[in-house]
Amino acid sequence: MSGYTRVLSSESLNDTTVYNESGDKLGEIEDIMIDLPTGTVAYAVLSFHHGFLNMSEKLFALPWEALTIDESNEQIILNVSKEKLEKAEGFDKDNWPDFADPTFQRNLYSYYGYSVSDRMAA
Repeated sequence: MSGYTRVLSSESLNDTTVYNESGDKLGEIEDIMIDLPTGTVAYAVLSFHHGFLNMSEKLFALPWEALTIDESNEQIILNVSKEKLEKAEGFDKDNWPDFADPTFQRNLYSYYGYSVSDRMAA
């Protein structure tokens, strides 16, 4: 069926486990951010537990284009190492960044090997 597109609720992706291509668990989807002018998904917010007994939680914005949904295994794949993710600029649950800030967008997309124009083309 040509042109068929899957449609999911954003809530159905919340708490979905994210792995990298090496099979390392990176965290879970905490939230999905929508670009209101285009009506498209802009970012996924990843919850990453680290520190002693994984008690400390850090959140990361991920460009939607950097993620692959593996429906058969009910997981999401992000092609970055755990070390690269740990070095990424994250934020805590009480201090979210301004996702609409052009500098934030450029820096985020660049860190993961994309450009903001990739989102505009989607």
